Amino acid sequence: MSTTAAAVWGRAEQQDFRARVRGCLLGGAIGDALGAGVADLPVEAIREVHGPDGPAEPVPAYGRRGAVTSATQLTLFTVDGLIRAQVRRDTGAWHPPTDVHRAYLRWAATQRDWGPDERRKDNGWLAREEWLYTRRGPGRAVLTGLADDVLGTLARPKNPTARDAGAVVRSAPFGLLVGWEPHLVCQLAVECAAQTHGHPTAYLAAGAYAVTVHGVARGQDIETAVRGALTQLSQRPGHQPVTDALGKALSAVRQGVPSPERIASLGDTDGEAAEDALAIAVYCALVGEDVRHGLRLAVTHDGPSAETGALTGGLLGALHGETALPPAWLAELEGRPTLLELADDFAMEMTQGPALHTATAAAPGWLARYPRD
Repeated sequence: MSTTAAAVWGRAEQQDFRARVRGCLLGGAIGDALGAGVADLPVEAIREVHGPDGPAEPVPAYGRRGAVTSATQLTLFTVDGLIRAQVRRDTGAWHPPTDVHRAYLRWAATQRDWGPDERRKDNGWLAREEWLYTRRGPGRAVLTGLADDVLGTLARPKNPTARDAGAVVRSAPFGLLVGWEPHLVCQLAVECAAQTHGHPTAYLAAGAYAVTVHGVARGQDIETAVRGALTQLSQRPGHQPVTDALGKALSAVRQGVPSPERIASLGDTDGEAAEDALAIAVYCALVGEDVRHGLRLAVTHDGPSAETGALTGGLLGALHGETALPPAWLAELEGRPTLLELADDFAMEMTQGPALHTATAAAPGWLARYPRD
């Protein structure tokens, strides 16, 4: 979004945008938490323990109810990187993939260190949140892709055979750049996904998810947003597996009552591949009667329940806003204050950015939170 455009946002527009940002981040997190408790179970076991419709409330994982996985951790650092990129834009040193990569490296440090390193003044506030310093099942490709400071690019991607959903699940925030054009959102998401997941289906699935969130955050319904993502994909080599998966998801909506069997039909890999997880999430978001129903569908299958729950929650939260999310699930959500604080900072940066960087009262505190260096 240009500086001029940001300055003319009306109060109602700002409030709607903030509600969608909060909804997207919180929705992704509650879907992640709901799926985390059943992630290692086959669908038969999930239904035996929790009933035919799956878990009706968060199930304990990592020693508590409402615990999130690395998907939510990385999503937070995606937001942090995007805010830092906008702050650095004023300096002329603007390359969002690099700023997001630096944020991911800050997350990688949380997986190695015992706690925040106060000596690193460029960390900003997010990397000082102690609850993030726990390992919550990060995938191998994420850890190896961020094991050094080398930036993976589309020309030289990290882990060129990695095609799981580890990059897709952190990509919703790119879609919240509502002032950007869809092709730029897609390009940024794709470039940042290639920093850890170099297989075309993995990084193109991330781009497709970001563009879908983008359309929804701009006020489109989910199906229209998905068709916009398909348009973006059609221009990119290697898109066919992702295009086919999304096509199957749209077709399945018209094939009868939702069920775990229908969800299973959407992927050849039980949802393990990025394009299959994306298809499951799109389907569940489309057929869910409300957020709760959509999320229960999204985690009740043989595949990676936390990932599909997170993807579905991000879509539904961006569509309906935070007030549509189940209050009882939010009350138990790990890291909820951090998620809300970061969501509000993102909304402020996107709507008021230049003023935050230059106002005498605001700039010192804001730039301490999101350093330019």
